[in-house]
Amino acid sequence: MLTEQLDRRGLRADISITAHAGHARELAGRAARDGVNLVIVWGGDGTVNEAGAALLGTETAIGLVPAGSGNGLAAALATPRDPIVAIARALDGHVRAIDAGFAAGRPFFNIAGIGVDARIAKRFNAREQGSRGPLPYFAIGVSEGCWYRGREYEVTLDDDTHRLRALLVAFANGQEYGSGARLSAEARLDDGWLDAVVVEDRSVLARFWHARHLASGTPGRAPRVTTRKVRRAVIRGEGQLEYHVDGELGVAEEIIEVSIRPGALQVRG
Repeated sequence: MLTEQLDRRGLRADISITAHAGHARELAGRAARDGVNLVIVWGGDGTVNEAGAALLGTETAIGLVPAGSGNGLAAALATPRDPIVAIARALDGHVRAIDAGFAAGRPFFNIAGIGVDARIAKRFNAREQGSRGPLPYFAIGVSEGCWYRGREYEVTLDDDTHRLRALLVAFANGQEYGSGARLSAEARLDDGWLDAVVVEDRSVLARFWHARHLASGTPGRAPRVTTRKVRRAVIRGEGQLEYHVDGELGVAEEIIEVSIRPGALQVRG
């Protein structure tokens, strides 16, 4: 499909298949150094995260062909799921600049989170590639909704600090995790802000009852949920803190700093 669409336009491209973790970042970085004007990523949020990290601050744009389990960034960009249409958008579309968030020094373009969503991502990523998809993700979410134990954090959103026991501390640049689970209906990729969502711990029954707000992107309507736009945040906790950036796992010691860099990534589509 790629070759056919390129030939129709008289374009030339190198097509590579990623072979290991970090490979997409290596390929995109090489393309940027060679002065390539477009890198098309055919994959999910994790692959886009790798490639986008290498293209930050460069003139090389990124295009998306959604092929992951969630495709949250593609949803925020309104990228078509049909690969032919998505390829055409990437090749023929306009370039726009979107913001990049950073958590523990690692960039993200859609959502970063600390707490239960990081645990869900950890279990999901441990599955074999062929056993992924929306249904296994949902099943893991239900399991963690029953058994995950919230943790004590000190959360500073810009200059406002609170100590609380939380299920989740998340930061949205795009609106949804993927597959329609929306963290913030107000998040925008290019507004210079991150939408912070802090969900305090609650009973198992209340967790599932209040989770219905994910369908509408309005978690702030649930009790003991803080939502606000921020440019900087600091999360502190005892010991190791599990977090994710666009579904890619990380572990930090006691502190995670979050920030935003406006207009850092060029996107075509």
